[in-house]
Order: sequence, then C-alpha cells, then structure tokens
Amino acid sequence: MKNFFKNLALIALILAVASPVFAKKWKVNKDGTVDIELWYGAAVTEAGPPPADWVAYKIIKEKLGINLILTALPSSESDQDTKINAAGAANSLPDLFMVSSNTFQILVRQKLLAPVDDMFAMMPQRSAKLYDKDARAFSTVNGVCYGLSQPGTIVRNEGVVIRKDWLDKLGLKVPKTTDEFFEVMKAFTTKDPDGNGRNDTYGLGAYIELKPISEGLGCRFDPWMGAYGVAGTWSMVRGSEGLNINKPEYYDALVFIKKIIDAKVIDPNWTAYKKDDYRAAWKQGKYGIFREQNAALASESNYAPFDKNFPKGQLVVIDPPVGPTGKSSAGVYEQAYRTYAVSKAVEKQTVKIKGKKVSKKEKIAELLEWMSSDEGYFLLGWGVEGVNYVKDPKTGAPTKDGIPDPKKAYSKSAMQPLTQLRNMVYYNSDLELASRYPTYITAVSKKEMSSLKELRTMQSKPWTPCIGASLLPLPDADLQRFLEQGVVEFMTGKRQLTKANWDAWVAEFNKMGGKAWEQAGIAKMKDANLLY
Repeated sequence: MKNFFKNLALIALILAVASPVFAKKWKVNKDGTVDIELWYGAAVTEAGPPPADWVAYKIIKEKLGINLILTALPSSESDQDTKINAAGAANSLPDLFMVSSNTFQILVRQKLLAPVDDMFAMMPQRSAKLYDKDARAFSTVNGVCYGLSQPGTIVRNEGVVIRKDWLDKLGLKVPKTTDEFFEVMKAFTTKDPDGNGRNDTYGLGAYIELKPISEGLGCRFDPWMGAYGVAGTWSMVRGSEGLNINKPEYYDALVFIKKIIDAKVIDPNWTAYKKDDYRAAWKQGKYGIFREQNAALASESNYAPFDKNFPKGQLVVIDPPVGPTGKSSAGVYEQAYRTYAVSKAVEKQTVKIKGKKVSKKEKIAELLEWMSSDEGYFLLGWGVEGVNYVKDPKTGAPTKDGIPDPKKAYSKSAMQPLTQLRNMVYYNSDLELASRYPTYITAVSKKEMSSLKELRTMQSKPWTPCIGASLLPLPDADLQRFLEQGVVEFMTGKRQLTKANWDAWVAEFNKMGGKAWEQAGIAKMKDANLLY
C-alpha cells in the first residue's frame, strides 16, 4: 500500500509537469483587470527594469484592462535557456516570453507552446510590421506556427551598382540579362567610358569575401551565382536542399564568371583585393559594376571621395542579372529573429469581462497590437514625447534635440529603464533608421543623397533567403581550404575548367568529407524546420 501511494504521487507529479491542465487559474482582479505575465529580453541588460510608476503600466491598465507583470530574462542566452527550460519542466512558463531558437525547438517537441497562427489576424497592425512570411516560416513546425518572430537585424542591405553616367556616355541601356551585363562590361573596359583617354577602367569589380553562407567565390560574386540559382553555400529550398556546389548549375555559373575573367573585363586585382582596396577602387573610378552595401555606398563620409573625384558621376542600384532560366538574386541573406512564444497553458484560459467571454490569447494579442500602435511604439521605443524626445519637424523621427531637460533624453543611461521593451516594437522602420542614415547634400556635386533610400531600393530587389543557415554545421578546416582554393584555381586557370575536370574535383570534395557535411546540414535543416 505504501508503494501504491508512492507511485500514485509520482504519477501525479509527472502529470503536473507534462500537462498544462494544472496551470494557475486565470481570473479577473478586483480592479477589473487581468494579469498577463511577460518575460522579456532587456534592451540594455545592465539597466534596471521599468520603474513601478512607469507610465506604460498605467496606460496598459486603463486602456487594455491588463495588469502587466514583467520579468527581465538573464543577459546571457545560456542562462535564459536554463530559466525557461526549468519553467517548462515545472509547468510554470509565463504567458508570453522571449525564447532562443534551440529552446524553442525543445519546447515545441515537448508540446509546451500554444499555436499562434490565429493571433496574426487579431493584431493586423503589428503583423503587417513585424511578421512577414519569412518570420512566420521561421517559427513554423510541421505546418503550425508556434512563435511570434520579429526581425532583429537589417538584411538585404547590398545591391548591384552601376555607373549610370558611363552608360549614358556610351549610349547603353541598363543591362538585365547575364549576356547584356557581359556586353556592358566589355564596353566599360574598352570604350573609355570616363573619357580620360586612358585604358584604365573595367566592367566589373569584385574581391573574395567569404562567409559561412557564401563559400566558394564569396558574396561579391553572389549576383552572378544567383543568376543560375546557386547563390550562397546552401540551398534551403525543400526538394532541392543541400550544398549548391553539388548542383550542375554551379558549374554553369562558374563558366559564365570564367568568361568574364578570360575576357579581362574584371579588375585583375580581384584575387588580391581586400575590402578597403575594393572600395578605394570604385571611388577612384576603376570599375563600373559592383556589389556594395548601402552605407558604404551612399553615407556622407563614404561617398565624399567619389563625389570629389567624379562630380558628374552617378551610381545607381539596379536589378541583379537574370540568368538563362529566368533566375535572379542579389545574393543570400540570413535574418536574425527575436522570438516570443505563448505558453500552451494559455490556450484554454478564458474569463468573462463585462459579460463577454475573453480568452487570454486574445488579451495577449491586444497587448501586442497596442505596442505596435503609434502610442505604444513611441512610448516603448523612446519614452514620453516632450520629455524624453521630440519629433523632428522634417522627418517625424524621434530626437533628443530640443527637449526641456537634456538629462531626460531617451539616450541617457538613467532613462534606459523606460525603454527596456523597445526591442519588442522596433522593426527597422524609416523613423528608426533616419538618424543612422540621414539625408544630406553632397559637398561638391550638390546632389541629395540618402543611404536609407539606397537601402530600401536594395531590399526591393530579388534575394535568396537562407534563414537559419548559421545553425548549420561548418566544414572542417581541410575541407574548407580544399573548397575555397579549388574554386579559385578553376577561375584563375590553375585548374582547367571543363565538365570532366569539375566533376572529378567535386567527387574528390565529396569523398574527403563534402558529402558527409552536406548530409549533416540537410539533417539539421529538417530537424530545425529550416526548409522553405
């Protein structure tokens, strides 16, 4: 009998941990509000939480009927994971909480998270700003979305740039296809587009800038690889997942790039240049087509040398080349996401408010939608208007210039607790980026320039997503060296680029570990739900 009760207690404990049924009952407080518990990632981890008299608490309580209970997560991701996993094991997860990618996958498998597909329609304003198709796909497992993932970094911030003044001088149109780009490159190299009477220009500028997501020739060559559908290291498209280097189109792309190199229409220093050399070269007018980042291209300090050297010069961001089968991509990008999840225990929790049945999930959505309203956005992002910031009369962007007490500026360390939730509302809007990328008039040519405008143009072009690629395994040092050196050797002529030679090299690559690396990567894509 003693063992019976002991086993019964053990079963009860297991059920309590495994099932959300035992979660604390949700009820209406005496003041008519309901509690929502939020564990947040602090914007400034060394600063304290919002004060007890924080104006947002008052607004949220009065307008939404929500008593918001905030808890800052630990500053390190490992400590965050420990806290959240412990809460999951004890069936005491908060209503809404920030969660890392790895812990998110664990909680999904443990069935401790509520599906959130129905919440997007409940908060249309926030969904339009923060939860695009890539964001939803990032947190979707087996067709069900379990996370509210929002962008945390600026992506797609590079583009194919062309000397429009050179095109005009030579009477050429903006190229669209790979063949048209090649003809423009030849003209830029041989027809003296700068009119200085010297043979000192090249159609294409590039250098080898390798990243885990852009192996081989690197991201500066991605637009040419993208024209053949093989930009970047990996394909993360369901049905064709794997290493791009194993795809026949990769060879086709290399054949086209080799054609550019053999025709001597690329700056011959492409194998020796580093980033600074590359950028100095286009500012000196050495080449007419290149891939560049928005601020490096158009910010005041970066554009000034080109403006001085070529007052009549015109750099324009254009569509990346279209390949023989209609494919086009400026390159690959990986978005970092900040994910908030809703506890499974929330799903069946409802109360009656003024005679109407309301679910906790609806109240969470109402809170998040308010955060993305103008009121919530500015309050959580910058503080109180007229106290912590004022709006620039030209741009409408928050600024500390002109506030009554400079010590209360939102940027001051003492004010940081007031904006600890700003990462829950920021979405890289023009307002947020206006101070980082201001519009200005160039010193010499008197042109109006804006790296923010260039950013938005670059982001509008075709790109290839590889969301979650940083989670994929890396090759060992020997295999990585073999890959990087081998591709360059085919381009420089140290290895003859024929189909037979290429196939033999790829076979050797796979034999020495390439195939095992690919299989491990595919397994991770499937396990972490990274396929598109």
